[in-house]
Amino acid sequence: MSTFVTRLVHFTFPFLLLLTLSIDSNAQTYTNVRLGSSLTAGVANTSWASPSGDFVFGFRPIFQDNLFLLAIWFDKIPDKTIVWFANDAEENNAEIQIRKGSKVELTTDGKLILNDPQGNELWSARDVSGASYAAMFDNGNFALSMSSSESIWESFDYPTDTILPTQKLVVDSGIYSRETKQSFSKGRFRLRLLQDGNLVLNVAAYPSLTEVQYDSYYWSDTDNKQGITQRKGFEVVFNQSGYIYVKLRDETRVLLSSNNIVLPISEVYYRATLDFDGVFTQYCHPRSKKEKQVWSTVWSVPDNICVRISSGRGTGACGYNSYCTLTPERRPRCKCPPKFSFLDQNNTFGGCRPDFVQGCQVNEWTTETDSFELETLDSVDWPTSDYDELKSYTLEECRTSCLGNCLCDAAIFRDATCWKKKLPLSFGRDNSGTAVGGVAFIKVRKANLSEPNCFTPQAPHEKIIRSKLILMGSLFLGCSILFNFMFIARALYHNSLAFLVCFLTEKKLREKTQEPSVSRSSLRSFTYQQLEEATKGFKDELGRGAFGMVYKGIIDEMDSTSSVAVKRLDKVLQEGEKEFKTEVNAIGMTHHKNLVRLLGFCEEGQQRLLVYEFMSNKSLADHLFENSKPDWKQRVQIALGISRGLLYLHEECSNQIIH
Repeated sequence: MSTFVTRLVHFTFPFLLLLTLSIDSNAQTYTNVRLGSSLTAGVANTSWASPSGDFVFGFRPIFQDNLFLLAIWFDKIPDKTIVWFANDAEENNAEIQIRKGSKVELTTDGKLILNDPQGNELWSARDVSGASYAAMFDNGNFALSMSSSESIWESFDYPTDTILPTQKLVVDSGIYSRETKQSFSKGRFRLRLLQDGNLVLNVAAYPSLTEVQYDSYYWSDTDNKQGITQRKGFEVVFNQSGYIYVKLRDETRVLLSSNNIVLPISEVYYRATLDFDGVFTQYCHPRSKKEKQVWSTVWSVPDNICVRISSGRGTGACGYNSYCTLTPERRPRCKCPPKFSFLDQNNTFGGCRPDFVQGCQVNEWTTETDSFELETLDSVDWPTSDYDELKSYTLEECRTSCLGNCLCDAAIFRDATCWKKKLPLSFGRDNSGTAVGGVAFIKVRKANLSEPNCFTPQAPHEKIIRSKLILMGSLFLGCSILFNFMFIARALYHNSLAFLVCFLTEKKLREKTQEPSVSRSSLRSFTYQQLEEATKGFKDELGRGAFGMVYKGIIDEMDSTSSVAVKRLDKVLQEGEKEFKTEVNAIGMTHHKNLVRLLGFCEEGQQRLLVYEFMSNKSLADHLFENSKPDWKQRVQIALGISRGLLYLHEECSNQIIH
């Protein structure tokens, strides 16, 4: 990454003397916040400002009505840019839903606590008590201090997506991106200073957002390659003059930001943010109050994130089944292939899904070439996801080979080679303007071919298809790896796995002539509002699949609460109330220790939702492919667990499902 790193030894350039200016927060001017002081969300003009008024600590309205963030922001610029916000560390740094009437208080015993309108604690400054006062400093740091002026908690020590001048990052610390431009939940990207002294950008496992980090797509080259301890980085400094550098143990400083910074901090504001798109960017904003002043980019890394994230595990810069292209400003933009659409229109980085029914067998009278056609994308590539590589092929031979093979969802042709691929596609990128070239073929269903009606009970064949889709889409939450963790916990607990659904090729539901009632399966009927509140507005996404998205929720049960997984079905349930409840009952009467249990449903207007018990363990992939892989005894138990689940569905459940 020498393109982005300028090595500086002993500061031979005069302008770099500015780097020695480092202002500690305690040297800043401030106004004390006394014990017992509080702020209330939704009450006008209540905040704790820095002496200059540049920064404010308080409640900031966000995009949803009557919701707020507990945050710090630039207060003298029009867009009030947020630089820090309180988050839920126990829920993977999820956005805290703060409603009108919530209160943050510096208590009389020196704690900083955020409570909802009912007095329930939402957040607190970690492990801190006994503060004598709090203060908002002019450098953007909010601190709790003892009477001796010693800080015992600082917002600078718990950064979110932004760092400011005078702020430092130490080893094993860093910042993370937001999920989207509108969401303040934890996103996929990380900037961290590693133990080896390297400052790196990583993509994290998604959507679990665990601390499993994929390959770095940027690094500062400040690690200890020569084995000299004093030559590795131990601190990232954003100094008062606007320069960002890694400080090595021998006091050498490696400049990361541009060496062309000429505007003094008296004229502009500076910030460095890991944006939701994975690009780490330093910005500046004029302090003058002229209209239409905006943040300008000083420098950013990487230069082309579409190319930098190109292999290994994960999705790439964009989500599955999408591809990354650069804007004129060198920012990534995600696109879907033809006849695919975004899983979430509010999150274009979250991946795409096909707008048509997939499958090898359409019906008894049509062939693959009758039912599907290939869309062409020039200079687009998904460098992974290959299942076959054919050399010495022509363009037409590659096209024909994919179109005639029901397992082929896409193909890439380049340099007389044909790479055949299956969904999900990952690491997609647009190679336009480069020497890579190539052609991508995307298999889609023909527009003039009527798709099978999966939901109208007419011919027996159509009834089979309907049952197949609903059972796959609801009982098992889809075959996506992203959903496996929802039933892996139960399977591992019993030393067996319920991953069998991903091996299903065909199934038939032996339907009974008498339709079961909802009461027979003891399923709970929820209103849409109940599930919207339980999931906090469908914010905490657990996974995605062919039939919809799954969210974590909390529901009330008598005198207690329990975690659930709520699946919103889309494009699947277009049938009447009678048909939907018939299928829900069939699922509800299927009980086995290796299968996740359906707890309830919602059928309101066009909304169709299913509520499952929540499984908290990791995904199947984590257990199979983590560093400590299962031994042969465990692998045998996995196979036995699959067999037991198949046997149950074959012969033991009341509504038998044959494979």
